Amino acid sequence: MTSLVDPAAPAPPAPRRAPGPARRYRLAGLDMRYSPYLYIAPFFALFAIFGFFPIVYTVYVSLFDYDLLAGTKEFAGLANYQAVLADAQFWNATYNTVGMFLVSTVPQLLMALMLANLLNRTMRARTAIRMGILIPNITSVAAVGIIFGMIFADRYGLASWLLEAVGVDPPAWRDSRYASWFAVAFMVDWRWTGYNALIYLGAMQAIPKDLYESASLDGASRWRQFWQITVPLIRPTILFTIIISTIGGLQLFTEPLMYGYGQPRGGANNEFQTLAMYIYEQTFTGSFRYGYGAAMSWLLFLMIIVFALVNFLMVRRSVKGDAK
Repeated sequence: MTSLVDPAAPAPPAPRRAPGPARRYRLAGLDMRYSPYLYIAPFFALFAIFGFFPIVYTVYVSLFDYDLLAGTKEFAGLANYQAVLADAQFWNATYNTVGMFLVSTVPQLLMALMLANLLNRTMRARTAIRMGILIPNITSVAAVGIIFGMIFADRYGLASWLLEAVGVDPPAWRDSRYASWFAVAFMVDWRWTGYNALIYLGAMQAIPKDLYESASLDGASRWRQFWQITVPLIRPTILFTIIISTIGGLQLFTEPLMYGYGQPRGGANNEFQTLAMYIYEQTFTGSFRYGYGAAMSWLLFLMIIVFALVNFLMVRRSVKGDAK
């Protein structure tokens, strides 16, 4: 009997086997292990380019006597840091920065806490009010600076008119150190109080309602419930806002710059010039001292790190206290 299969014909390909369980488990393990890193890789790539590299390059530039306008660069070692620490104007800007930070941050967070407690209650148009308090935060900072600059104008400003209406002589808003601090702090508080209030509100809504019901049955007033239940339970959130406000307050730039009509001097005698404004003035206007400005930037960065570490220790201590 003759075979119907041609012996010269190529053998048919073997059927493909489905991947075995071991291979599937191995692929699933690789996916579970490396996929999260791939998801967050774009962030770290952007941070390395726009965050980490500028910090490192600032350290490098601070070691040189770098004239940005002339393009000359000579190695100076730590001379820029020594000059900055001996600069009276640097310490004046530091004093203004810390002062305006304290004047603006403390009332801001207290008002945000009270506002969040009010919004946490049942009221009419609660959603509209919550959306409305965020409007100052999304308003253009330049527009806010121009408007508040007119409100605190020395001769015809609204603030001066209100003070004169109650028989108080208005101060020179831009020539008085503490009056200018108040004006800038008022601007900062108007813009950021609602933002922090929404953060507090989110933390308050996570508190179980049973605690308030039990306190009400024991006869505790709303004010007592607020200070003995609400505030202790949202303490980590409060410290988080303190850290964020500290970082933002030490980098205060746009509000005082616009308040001073776009001049980085911060008043005739630098009454409200912040560190960021002084760095801008030394680096990009007048002297163009690139290395000197880089040294100040690095000192400001270290100052922010110190404040952040202090707040971190406070957070860890509060968490340990709650755990006990």
